[in-house]
Amino acid sequence: MFQLGKTLVSEEIIKNDFVCNLSACKGACCIDGEAGAPVEPEERAIMEEIYPKVKPYLRKEGIEAIEKQGVYITRENGEIETPLINNADCAYVTFDDRGTALCGIEEAYNQGDIDWKKPVSCHLYPVRIQEYSAFSAVNYHRWEICDDACSLGAELQVPIYKFVKDALIRKFGEDWYNELEVIAKEIQPEKSR
Repeated sequence: MFQLGKTLVSEEIIKNDFVCNLSACKGACCIDGEAGAPVEPEERAIMEEIYPKVKPYLRKEGIEAIEKQGVYITRENGEIETPLINNADCAYVTFDDRGTALCGIEEAYNQGDIDWKKPVSCHLYPVRIQEYSAFSAVNYHRWEICDDACSLGAELQVPIYKFVKDALIRKFGEDWYNELEVIAKEIQPEKSR
């Protein structure tokens, strides 16, 4: 771990490789697990505002889940996340003709209907942020369903921090990311080229 501004960053995001391999995993991270995607407090209003434009991209089951539970839910522990369909798929999940899970929010973004890509937690994956009162912890979340992404990342020699560059800049800013790159060159010069 090292400190970068008001963040504590795990060296794993520099030392480990990762590139999503949707053809192998079929977007399992959006349909497996026990909870929805984390939603930041400031993202709640955005989700409420964009829902009418995202709705046409969603499956019937997703629309039903959202209209019953809300565009986001708040768990008993206070964490905010996307609602689920029958405690499984994220309510915003759609499927392409090959059965690959995709994000309805991101599809609306890709089509130019909205200007917000998706919750930053989804954009950052496999990086997870844990907020504390004095700092944010930036960690690598290991999940066996992403083994193919680790293999592809190693084959392409793409460290996690480079794979999620746009999301890290979105979350922490360009200056923060530029400092991260300097630190990465010190930690693993062979991976920072």
